[in-house]
Amino acid sequence: MALNILSSLAVERAFATRILPEFAGQTGLSPHVTWNPTTVLMQKVAGGERGDVIVLIDHAMNALAEQGIVAAASVRPIATATIGLAVAPDAAPLDISSAEQVRSALLSARSVAWSRAGASGGQFHTVLERLGIAEEVLGRATAIPEGFTAREIMAGRADMAIQQVSELMTVEGVRILGPLPPELNAETHFSIAAFTDAANRAEAEQFIAFATGAAAHAAYNDCGLISRLELH
Repeated sequence: MALNILSSLAVERAFATRILPEFAGQTGLSPHVTWNPTTVLMQKVAGGERGDVIVLIDHAMNALAEQGIVAAASVRPIATATIGLAVAPDAAPLDISSAEQVRSALLSARSVAWSRAGASGGQFHTVLERLGIAEEVLGRATAIPEGFTAREIMAGRADMAIQQVSELMTVEGVRILGPLPPELNAETHFSIAAFTDAANRAEAEQFIAFATGAAAHAAYNDCGLISRLELH
């Protein structure tokens, strides 16, 4: 029996390094996880792909609940992601605590890596337009279809990456400059739920309970996310 999970990339570090190993240690279950941006996961679900558990951005999860694809009663909020910048490990530290400092940092980059599929990509364009540097920065940016933008730094194709902080942290070796300042940032909220027709419904509910417990709360906060769990 394999518990199948479809999950957005934002929680990969928290799941892969903490939650999944700890869950396996307690239950003996080792879930199989398919990692994709929410946009790609929604395309897969629309095409008929199913699993036992899914992690998505709230608005996408709400849509699946309304369609009856996930069990509405099983939906639980888990974490919030914010957007940040990363550079090479040997790069000089940069202060990005204000909009003007972010503008200077982006203009100083040889190439900024960004993802076309993730939530951060849209916000990247919003930030560039707001700062009035879209043409200059996009003209030399490195766009990827999906995945972790910080890998482009380690591969030498970019010297800066923008993505959700938890996704930047998934790539070992990069230097996280920090989150964008509030006036330029955007929060993305994630939830977990069981598929209505989950083949392993009891195990799915067991995993959801673990992913919304105290150990998971600590894992989200330690891995670049903001836990949404209300522990009692």
